[in-house]
Amino acid sequence: MKLIKTCLLLPVAVLFLSSCTSVDLYEKDVTIPGFKWKSSFKPEYTFTIKDTTSPYQLFLVLRHNEKYNYNNIWINLYSQPPGDTVHKAPFELPLATNEKWLGTGMDDIYEHRIKLTDPQYLKAGIYHFRIEQIMREDPLENVMNIGLRVEKK
Repeated sequence: MKLIKTCLLLPVAVLFLSSCTSVDLYEKDVTIPGFKWKSSFKPEYTFTIKDTTSPYQLFLVLRHNEKYNYNNIWINLYSQPPGDTVHKAPFELPLATNEKWLGTGMDDIYEHRIKLTDPQYLKAGIYHFRIEQIMREDPLENVMNIGLRVEKK
């Protein structure tokens, strides 16, 4: 009986310990109305940092269908750290090679989790972010969701 309990608990313990490399502090995905992302639609994200002893890493989460016409996406990321002004940074984010999509796919839907920053220490407080698509196509069709993810490393 003791051997059976050990055999059942061992996989659970391994799974628990292997998941300790990063902690999801925040993730929010926003659905793009009609899957047509207008440049005037700028989803907003707000989260709070309390622990300043650990580094954090920021990711963009994007979901699109197979009819998306480009192998990349250009965005402006607006960020406002606690007690600071708004900063704007443009990003070109790869979504595909010439042969295939880079994200994970199921049926005709693909999801990308793209690293925006290296792990860094953040000061305590409330952070505000806004994402703007700056592609030439406006509205940008076949984008389903856009999101922001913060992981504690």
